[in-house]
Amino acid sequence: MNLLHLKYAVVVAETGSISKASERLYVGQPNLSRAIKELENSLGVTLFDRSAKGMFLTSDGEVFVRYAKLLLNQVDAIEEIFRSGKDEKRRFSISVPRASYIADAFASFSMLLSSDDETEIFYQETSSQRAIQNILQEDYKLGVIRYAEGFDKYYRETLDEKGLAYELVAEFRFMLLMNSASSLANKDRITYEDLKTHIEVALVDSAVPSLPLTQSQKDEEGSHRRIYVFERGSLIELLARNPECYCWASPVSKQVMKRHELVQRLCDENEQLYKDVLIRRRDYALSELDKLFVGELVRAKRETMK
Repeated sequence: MNLLHLKYAVVVAETGSISKASERLYVGQPNLSRAIKELENSLGVTLFDRSAKGMFLTSDGEVFVRYAKLLLNQVDAIEEIFRSGKDEKRRFSISVPRASYIADAFASFSMLLSSDDETEIFYQETSSQRAIQNILQEDYKLGVIRYAEGFDKYYRETLDEKGLAYELVAEFRFMLLMNSASSLANKDRITYEDLKTHIEVALVDSAVPSLPLTQSQKDEEGSHRRIYVFERGSLIELLARNPECYCWASPVSKQVMKRHELVQRLCDENEQLYKDVLIRRRDYALSELDKLFVGELVRAKRETMK
């Protein structure tokens, strides 16, 4: 086994194809196929399932590629240190769901970064599956995944199987976010029937799926009018200017609501509980930057959801 073979395996995993990998690596397909086979023989395991649709990692392959990426990144870091004569940059990376309290934590975290250090920060809003994939395959250090309480057993088993540690950050119900002048804002109790005369605004983003609440309701429940937007600024602008509009959102910080003259209310009939869970590789020790962010995350969650 050598570093070149490690790189070959990583690129094949990323492209899912020997032909695409050979183009990226500028290596002939026969030579690349032979190198992958030699690597599997030397390890005594099958790294890829081969089919007409492409090359897909086995469970052993997922573990191997994860460690191969770590090793290749370390080699790159060593080369960079001695090439530039400088210390390694401090790096922070996390994948998260769309959430006001997490964004609040990240903004506060950014203000605590030292001006003396060379730092790279990666903050990606994405789906739970992508957050897991980023840690396993893209060298992200942390992630926050979100799921309905009924999927707790599935996610625990999945995280255990993939060697990921996990810790509950928050439990909450999605709430109604609306203009402070909305007729719903001062109601003692809001029901699905009350929503029928208002306009639901849904933020559509394939990378960060919205709450499928309307799918879980009966057709006669909820709003009869909906607006689909594809950018968060448009959603906030609608809520801030049109009292007939509302959206479903996880708990929003007081600062954001005050800034845009919004309020948030519970809908008694919506009893679905959701969980936000912090994940990382089981063998990964939190860096100082990680601990700084987690501290801000705990603070923001406490202030937003108290």
